[in-house]
Amino acid sequence: MFDFAKYADQFNSGDDIKLVETYFTEDFVYTGDRRVLPNRAAFLDFLKFAHDGVREIMRPQLVLQDKDRIFAEIDMDFHALKARPDYPFGELKPGEMITVKFFVVYKLRDGRIAELKSAIWPRNYRVSKAPRLGGTPGQRAAFLAYTRAFSEGEFDLFAAYYADDVILELGSVPPIHGKDGIIGHYRKMFQEIREDLKINRFIADEDGIAADITAQFTAIKDMPDFTVTPLKKGETASLNTFVHYTLRNGLISHIQVARRGNPVKEHGTE
Repeated sequence: MFDFAKYADQFNSGDDIKLVETYFTEDFVYTGDRRVLPNRAAFLDFLKFAHDGVREIMRPQLVLQDKDRIFAEIDMDFHALKARPDYPFGELKPGEMITVKFFVVYKLRDGRIAELKSAIWPRNYRVSKAPRLGGTPGQRAAFLAYTRAFSEGEFDLFAAYYADDVILELGSVPPIHGKDGIIGHYRKMFQEIREDLKINRFIADEDGIAADITAQFTAIKDMPDFTVTPLKKGETASLNTFVHYTLRNGLISHIQVARRGNPVKEHGTE
């Protein structure tokens, strides 16, 4: 019997090559509302396009199975890690998450998928919602999307990951309270300094996220009083940090940042 739960786990791992080689026949055919893909190679090419900067996570809502066929209602979450103006379900900005409901029929042959037919509803229409952040593959993908929204200055998008009463403790300034307080702080800062987050490693569960992060700061103008390190226009400095995010109902309620070492200047234009 085809194990749909293991198939879903492999799909959510993000390894499209292993997914296709393990679960699809070479003469596999995909039929959707916008395209027909006549074989496994064409399907893999489409997955590479669809997953370029986007993590796709399937959350099956209903699975009906017999020997040769599977019918599934699936809520698919799409987490944008970069801008995708050309995305099939509409433009995606860094940090944006959308959910699309799929109705899918799989035809099986010798334990693999030989044919897949899918139909969809409009994005975010009548879909279930999982807690945004936590320890599942989708919630881990959401955290990476959050950091990209922050780095790209998508204020409304990264603020959607916060509880209303969130507290930010940077150590270099007094604690910042609330969504509006954090957005206001970074709107002002990003006019002078851009911050880009590189996630080196993180662990997560439903209660929190602990992350090893390198923050790269680039000065838009001379900043002799910048709290991390003085910077001239065009100069860049990196700072290694440990960051602990407390979660409540899948949203960030508390952020605590600790420096790990001293900032390192990398280059400048002057």
